[in-house]
Amino acid sequence: MPENELLKRLEEIEEQLHFYRQLGVDFLVRSEEKKGDEEKSSSSAGLIKLEPAIENQTSLEAEWEKLIKRIKSCRFCPLFQGRTQAVPGEGSYRARLMFVGEAPGRDEDLQGRPFVGRAGQLLTKIIAAMGFSRQEVYIGNVIKCRPPENRTPRPDEIKACSPYLLRQIELLNPRVIVTLGKVATDFFLESDKSMSDLRGHFGQFRGIPVMPTFHPSYLIRNEGNRGIKRLVWEDMKQVLKLLETS
Repeated sequence: MPENELLKRLEEIEEQLHFYRQLGVDFLVRSEEKKGDEEKSSSSAGLIKLEPAIENQTSLEAEWEKLIKRIKSCRFCPLFQGRTQAVPGEGSYRARLMFVGEAPGRDEDLQGRPFVGRAGQLLTKIIAAMGFSRQEVYIGNVIKCRPPENRTPRPDEIKACSPYLLRQIELLNPRVIVTLGKVATDFFLESDKSMSDLRGHFGQFRGIPVMPTFHPSYLIRNEGNRGIKRLVWEDMKQVLKLLETS
């Protein structure tokens, strides 16, 4: 590698490490080329060692504010070039229940809020049916900026954005995570199985139960299929049962 390219690469690495330190994330990135059995069981981003949860309310809110500011100004992948605004997520910083989707869509990009379009309205109804309001849970996405034409996020985009979601989970320390769709489910559980096979069965992500279920947009695309809606509700009943016993 030419010396000027090497120096440029080292500067990029130094900048990203500084970004991670400022973000408050303490982890190492494992190599994608050599994965043993232990590594395969870790998160899709290959990240390890998160800091303990913050107990002091004032400190917690300050950490959230710092994180949201970082997300809104992030330029660590090309998606920032096409966004109207980043979509950090929203809800209670003390929520026991966390919903994670794929990425912002057009409405979310315009408003800077997650799940506010048709799929979001349906998710709000699901949350209400569970006995919660949006303000009592936390709603976010794997990717914080809208991909062009709402395409599926690429692996490099997911990896670049993953520290933000990991930090949110670290600060929130939820009792249960509900993953909405295959992209979010794969981030937490890494499986070759289809959503039909994965949904309805709890997985684990660093000790946190994870319930995969269909994305609300999938329900909208299959609006006439009441069976799919019934399956999602069965998944949510399992989540409620776990919350009631914890």
